[in-house]
Amino acid sequence: MNRIPDPQSFAALKEHALQAEAKGFDHVDTWVFDLDNTLYPASSRLFDQIDAKITAYIAHRYDIDGLSARALQKHYYRKHGTTLRGLMAEEGLDPADFLAFVHDIDHSVLVPAPDLAAGIARLPGRRFVLTNGSRRHAENVVARLGVGDLFEDVFDIAAAGFVPKPEQAAYDAFLKLHGVAPERAAMFEDLSKNLVVPHTLGMRTVLVTPKGGEPEGLERLTSFDDALPAPHVDHMTDDLPGFLAALAIVAAD
Repeated sequence: MNRIPDPQSFAALKEHALQAEAKGFDHVDTWVFDLDNTLYPASSRLFDQIDAKITAYIAHRYDIDGLSARALQKHYYRKHGTTLRGLMAEEGLDPADFLAFVHDIDHSVLVPAPDLAAGIARLPGRRFVLTNGSRRHAENVVARLGVGDLFEDVFDIAAAGFVPKPEQAAYDAFLKLHGVAPERAAMFEDLSKNLVVPHTLGMRTVLVTPKGGEPEGLERLTSFDDALPAPHVDHMTDDLPGFLAALAIVAAD
């Protein structure tokens, strides 16, 4: 039985549709999604687990306290784009051990997301995950959400040669590997800075923001980051399933 949306939900869906239509997605045949805090809500606090594991990894590696490890983690992140890249560049770290450790987390905090699955399934064309994380982590996430069979592939940090977003080389490697024409693609991200290159390449860009603002608690290294709106952000939404449902309305017109 189809669920009839309540008037408030219908009004929000209609507003999403009007905005999506104004941004022009009718030319898009490839849909690219970031993983963490994009496909799942930041409120799940899943990435907080990874964040804490990165701090623990650095504390153990250097035999330092948590506050010092946290400061070094931020230093690497800000200087190199990701903590992993900083450790590789400055310490010659083997990334396999790092990724296995920081992604050994409790994915059970995620629950199936049927509305998200329905929205992704309705997108015409090809669908990918493009993440600075590992393939194993991405596969665990999409499996928990119930969307694993909806993506053609996961392009992870190893596939990018451990060059992370927002570096252009990461996007170029993805586009080349999968033969994607950027002018016919859309990118969904929770980090504004990671949409600069896609926008320059001609991709439609969508910034996925935390619902109701940034969650309280530990300062995030990879979250809603810039003063917005920004010229490289074509659209912002705090409701990815609703936005995807709106795209289906636009496509049906």
